[in-house]
Amino acid sequence: MESNLSLYKIFYTVASTGNISRSAEKLYISQPAISKSIGRLEENLKATLFIRNSRGVTLTDEGKVLYSHLKTAFEAIAAGEENLKHISDLGIGHIRIGVSATLGKYMLLPYLKDFVLRYPHIKITIKCQSTVHTLSMLEHNEIDIGLIGKSDSIKNLELFPLGEIEDVFVATSSYLENLELREGSSKSDFFKSGNLMLLDEENLTRSYIDSYFLKHHIETHHILEISDMDLLIEFARIGLGIACVIKEFVTDDISAGTLMELPLPAPIKKREICFAWSSKTALSQSAKTFLEFCRA
Repeated sequence: MESNLSLYKIFYTVASTGNISRSAEKLYISQPAISKSIGRLEENLKATLFIRNSRGVTLTDEGKVLYSHLKTAFEAIAAGEENLKHISDLGIGHIRIGVSATLGKYMLLPYLKDFVLRYPHIKITIKCQSTVHTLSMLEHNEIDIGLIGKSDSIKNLELFPLGEIEDVFVATSSYLENLELREGSSKSDFFKSGNLMLLDEENLTRSYIDSYFLKHHIETHHILEISDMDLLIEFARIGLGIACVIKEFVTDDISAGTLMELPLPAPIKKREICFAWSSKTALSQSAKTFLEFCRA
């Protein structure tokens, strides 16, 4: 751009009013400053833009050409500013959140329920997938925020902890009684003789549990892999086997006696659940609003 925007703004104002003194009042600058700026612009463009007379100024043919283009440009700027003000006033925005189906149901949903009431003009897109895929999408900037279980392998992410979860093994009392009758095993031997229902190997929870087995030299013989925590819980409820589930999601079942928590050789270390976002990418205002809402 040959001349800076302020010179074009002055030219546009003078051309619109047809009068230097009125333009000076509108722009809060002196008349000599306006005349000097017009002179600089004419010098830069090597064209005469105004014809000056006792009643004010009129555009030359060259001035009319420039004005027609600037009119479109400044009207577009004004429309853009008005649109941004409208977005700001209504709180319009968009948030992309990645979360597993289980964490989405049990942990994200309570936050969203109140958030959408307070911020109805923020569009929310939910990507339901495993934590592994959520981490990949965060890395490639395909989502703004992920709801994940914290692990030592997480890098280049900012984290906002929501609380802890505990992994436990549960089954119905009838399944355990039948297992003891059939296999002659006690509750403490269920790893070897029971039908263990675990999340599939794409899930970080499964990796966490496999590490627990390895650390405590636990052998497993019968494993049924399932991709969804809700299905694990439902299968446990109907007596299909022994499920590794998140305790906070079956508290009512344990209290009611629908499911029994089985003893372990050592407790499984609790895990933190966090909102996560990339430390390399600036959060949108809508994403910041969501996180501030959740912190409150």
